[in-house]
Amino acid sequence: MDYYKRFADAILKNRLKVSGAVLIQGSKGCGKTETAIQAAKSIARLDVDNDIRIRMEIDPGSVLTGNTPRLIDEWQEYPSVWNYIRREVDDRKKKGLFILTGSANPEERARLHSGAGRFSVMKMRPMSMFERGWSTGEVSLESLVRGKTPKSQTPEFDLDKLIQKMILGGWPGLLGADSHDALIFLQDYIKLLAEIDISRVANIKRDPLKVMRLLQSLARNISTEASVTSLAKDTGNVTDETITGYLDALERLMAVEPLPAWSPHIRSADTLRKAPKHHFTDPSLAIGALGLSAQKLHADLNYLGLLFESMVIRDLRIYADVNDGRLFHYRDSRGLEIDTIAEYPDGTWAAFEIKMGFGAQDEAAANLLKFSEKINQERMGAPSALTVITANGFACRRKDNVNVVPLSVLTA
Repeated sequence: MDYYKRFADAILKNRLKVSGAVLIQGSKGCGKTETAIQAAKSIARLDVDNDIRIRMEIDPGSVLTGNTPRLIDEWQEYPSVWNYIRREVDDRKKKGLFILTGSANPEERARLHSGAGRFSVMKMRPMSMFERGWSTGEVSLESLVRGKTPKSQTPEFDLDKLIQKMILGGWPGLLGADSHDALIFLQDYIKLLAEIDISRVANIKRDPLKVMRLLQSLARNISTEASVTSLAKDTGNVTDETITGYLDALERLMAVEPLPAWSPHIRSADTLRKAPKHHFTDPSLAIGALGLSAQKLHADLNYLGLLFESMVIRDLRIYADVNDGRLFHYRDSRGLEIDTIAEYPDGTWAAFEIKMGFGAQDEAAANLLKFSEKINQERMGAPSALTVITANGFACRRKDNVNVVPLSVLTA
């Protein structure tokens, strides 16, 4: 199968120029290894190569011998390799020596010495709409953040095709697959998370049935701020502490990726909510957790709208990564809510509302303008863009200076 170019390719190339080693973090199946292979000159597969396993027991340092950049795949299988790499980077005093990939983050105590100044960490997610070839790329997030007026043709829109794209998600392993195959893949993925992966990463046997119920609860509450107590009650007969432990393990597996709350300076005395919004690394996992079909999704447009919001968040995270941007959500004590804010290291920020229907833009635009007025712009600066992202329509700038951009024309 041909390799589909990823935005992560350029990010990895740049990181190798400035760091001795680059750690690629990402969920199982998102394409980390294939992306790393494009840049690597030699490979050590710590999870499947028996010879490598023997060498790790006898002479761990020898595993690092090979042409550079050398890919150390699934490094978390032997966390001690982190320190050997750190020493090699110190001794060789060169850039771009190693690439590490892993589908789970070991606990911090496994890293016996800091990798600061030696390691660069980048995150990978499943493929975006543009990377899958499902977006025309007529409008870039970067151009929106720079204040450029978006323009595009009206892309073809079909609700059934949108649902199919949600089911297929951004998984490289589903390139060329149909919805039936994708639903089997997703259900197997969720089952393995519940029965094997979460216990392995936590080093504690977890109850697969309770983990499955939690995954289903997260799926039902996707794109919401459901509390730990609410999730515990929904999961059944578990404590808040247990749910917190499960969530920590799922985050370390990078199967779920909460959207944190934004804490800007505001003009009013309203208090800001601090709870994160629940998202899977790809919204297709919510479909797999609940065992949904295309027909069931078509019959519940409200839930489909929540999945669409999560799909947009996935893509915006991928596009924002290109320029080191981070995503947040906003909600205050008066109930004013903004779906996501992209913030960049130089202080630039832009706000986005997400509406599946092009016709809902008026309400979303009014919300963005109200939000913009509430922010203390003397301290935070003015937003570089206010944008409504939709599933259909065309890209334009309204008379009130709010942009409207369909997801299917967006890129980084």
